Amino acid sequence: MRDIADRLGVSSVTVSKALNDKEGVSDELKEKIKALAVEMGYRFNAAARSMKEGLTHNIGVIIPERFTGPDQSFYVRVFQRITKHLEDQGYYGILHILNEHDEKALTLPRLYSESKVDGFIVLGQISKEYIELVQSMEAPKIFLDFYDEHADIDSVVTDNFYAAYELTNYLVQQGHRQIAYVGNLYSTSSIQDRFLGYYKSLLEHRLPLNQELVLNDRDERGTFVEIELPEELPTAFVCNCDQVAHLLVQKLTSMGVRVPDQCSVVGFDNDIYAMLSDPKLTTVEVDVEHMARTAVQSILKKIEQPNRSFGRVQVKGNIIYRDSVSTPPANAEHPL
Repeated sequence: MRDIADRLGVSSVTVSKALNDKEGVSDELKEKIKALAVEMGYRFNAAARSMKEGLTHNIGVIIPERFTGPDQSFYVRVFQRITKHLEDQGYYGILHILNEHDEKALTLPRLYSESKVDGFIVLGQISKEYIELVQSMEAPKIFLDFYDEHADIDSVVTDNFYAAYELTNYLVQQGHRQIAYVGNLYSTSSIQDRFLGYYKSLLEHRLPLNQELVLNDRDERGTFVEIELPEELPTAFVCNCDQVAHLLVQKLTSMGVRVPDQCSVVGFDNDIYAMLSDPKLTTVEVDVEHMARTAVQSILKKIEQPNRSFGRVQVKGNIIYRDSVSTPPANAEHPL
């Protein structure tokens, strides 16, 4: 560090701050110092840094097993972005798959009991009981893609409410009045918030909420179930995720119902299922990059300042318009 300082005409303290991404050094000077360090063959000694700071420079990422199956792509994408942003900050992400048995038995990850990580990002809804267990952990933690009002834990989520509200508004603007919502309202906070956004749009347009058009898509464990359609089909469906929308389109098609000519279908997430569907889905694009970056920045700040709190951070989503929506059939009933 002294050699680098002499070459640039700065102090060793400045070099140390720059190499450790501490405050007090401009971004431009940091880049110069880091570039020269690489040029001079400087190699970062992670083990020495850990001994000095008393940190592992690892972050545990907990994902419930039900969100990691072969047909689950969203959380894999999020985890990939988390690890990338952690590496940019000199950290490593260690994945812990929370299986159903450990969740029910309230078993903490060995990553925690063996002090292998400096903090946790919990990615994907966990049970109320396990939330309380996580709350008792003496380590910085953040919820990602869900929240719980009774837990004093910061969270980073998509603005599910507003995005679903705008999505439903779009269907109403296309002329739809009989609009169903597909999702288990007791499964996750995201599904609940998307339903509430849908419901707000109905209220604003003076459309009654028909309980027969609130359709279940999964059981309490999050396993998808056969969607039971009402006898009289609505003209549009708001689905809580693209995978469910894709399954619904397949079901309607097998029944001889043409999408979107006879029924419009919209999803949420803009994942692989939005493009696999035929027709391709109108959906909400979740800003995975922004969510992952915000979660990483927040957990690292909480490690530096354990008492720091961010509350619930909402990341805006954007509607992606594709081919699964059209105006309702001319013979559809319009209550208004």
